[in-house]
Amino acid sequence: MKRIVFSAMAACMIVSACATAQDGTGLSKKEKKAGWKQLFDGKTLTGWHQFHAKPGSTPAWKAVDGTLFLDTDAKASGASGGDLVTNEDYENFEFEYEWKISPNGNSGVMFGVNEDKKYGATYSTGPEMQVIDDAGHPDGKNKKHNSGELYDMIAAPKFYAKPVGEWNKAKIIKKDGKITLFLNGEKTAETTMGTPEWQELLNNSKFKTWKGFGEYPKGKIALQDHGDKVWYRNLKIRQL
Repeated sequence: MKRIVFSAMAACMIVSACATAQDGTGLSKKEKKAGWKQLFDGKTLTGWHQFHAKPGSTPAWKAVDGTLFLDTDAKASGASGGDLVTNEDYENFEFEYEWKISPNGNSGVMFGVNEDKKYGATYSTGPEMQVIDDAGHPDGKNKKHNSGELYDMIAAPKFYAKPVGEWNKAKIIKKDGKITLFLNGEKTAETTMGTPEWQELLNNSKFKTWKGFGEYPKGKIALQDHGDKVWYRNLKIRQL
């Protein structure tokens, strides 16, 4: 009887492992069934391009050891800087990713980005979830400019980022205009675009007079080149 029980338990463990094991896509069978898709294959920049990319340009962004890495040193060798954006546009989605920042570094993740030539930067239209060395970068001293926050709009209840150089896990959920942000499992911001609350947040931010900011329900996701080394990995998304 003991042997039978053990075998049953072992079988359950094997089935469970198979259900969660990752295949060549980097996603488990359970994740793929739930609609998750990779946004980075760990080896190439496929699916991404520089914002307003010029033909033939070589981006400073590189695929290194399974990460999307901004090699700021490469700029000295002629690589072009600039934010990296997805080829596709997204409206209702759940986006998960991990990030690691260099000492005194700054970056960010924008969404709802419109690539029309009349907009000179990703942040002209896309709200940002902040990525920063809170303790080392001067901007980290400003309220609503810390890691995981909806940049310049909503301050998180507490500091949830791990020490600089360690990996942080972030999540952005956007559904019918409602935005919810999480950093390392903790909610950092929540609001709904187009509501009186949203307008009040805008009126109290640097974006108050920016035409086009936060006005596009559907847009690209962007990784910011703020001039500092930063790493992203395990980027995945599912449409809601």
